[in-house]
Amino acid sequence: MAGQEGACVTKRLQNELLQLLCSTTRSISAFPEDDNDLTYWTGYVTGPQGTPYSDLKFKISLNFPESYPFHPPKVKFVSPMWHPNVDMSGNICLDILKEKWSAVYNVETILLSLQSLLGEPNNRSPLNAVAAELWDRDMEEYKKKVLACYEEIEDC
Repeated sequence: MAGQEGACVTKRLQNELLQLLCSTTRSISAFPEDDNDLTYWTGYVTGPQGTPYSDLKFKISLNFPESYPFHPPKVKFVSPMWHPNVDMSGNICLDILKEKWSAVYNVETILLSLQSLLGEPNNRSPLNAVAAELWDRDMEEYKKKVLACYEEIEDC
């Protein structure tokens, strides 16, 4: 990343890293993969209590463009994920990562939004229609599928 735009992104990401490190929220975390390149991060989100994802820890990749924060990062689940709004490749359908992105959002906002999505999927706009249908029809079977996928017992 070169030039003034790159320096602005680096400063912004340094501030966001500091904010995350000082955060009292223990169910999310993220950090750069390389000290020399702050544009590639690894994040973790723990599933919220009372959901099929309760206490499961999911790995996420975040790739920040040179135009960050004016454009959203590319965010994907790295861990196997069975969810109505996540496809088999880990791509996520979440409006704040697309058309509703705002420069006021940050890494913490993204991670908290993903955590919220785990318990409150948008079944009207699924990337995984089978997961959406199962969520609505049979929560016990849905939970079994989440665990089997998470433990990589079966393909998601």
